[in-house]
Amino acid sequence: MRKRRELKEGASYHVYARINRQEYLLQAIFIKKMFMTILKRAKQKYSFQISNYCIMNNHIHFILKPTNNESLSAIMRWILGVFAQTYNRRFNLHGHVWYDRFKSKVIIDFRQYLHTFVYISNNPVKAGIVGFPTDYPFSGIFYLQKGLSGIMERPPNKVLKIIWAELFYRKNGDINKR
Repeated sequence: MRKRRELKEGASYHVYARINRQEYLLQAIFIKKMFMTILKRAKQKYSFQISNYCIMNNHIHFILKPTNNESLSAIMRWILGVFAQTYNRRFNLHGHVWYDRFKSKVIIDFRQYLHTFVYISNNPVKAGIVGFPTDYPFSGIFYLQKGLSGIMERPPNKVLKIIWAELFYRKNGDINKR
């Protein structure tokens, strides 16, 4: 029997999902853009906020907050299901795109939110794709840094200052100055 998903009303979640067999199905730019289009459609269909995201080559990450009593499971089932159907139709394939159901973790406080935000932002850096998180165009931090609108809600300025400081200190290995 699988473990019940931990849910908390009004909470934000670190949500992530992996591609089946860890294949790089999301590697192509047009596939990442296709996923972004589906996210935009999901935001029209469901009530939720995204405060950070990263679309990697074989997995995705979000900080997602359902609003107006929306179901986290319904939101993610729709996003992942529509993407899988669109992907399979596009390439005339059948079968699973995602490895298993998405994973989620309740974000309980600001410290965990900050850690999760930085973790998600640093995914492309750890993978060796870019040198700094704001250089990766399929992430929330890229859009925040460029001042672009999109699928994300912009954090308050004082939160952004903390995020930028955290990313800068980590980049320069200057953690002890905090």
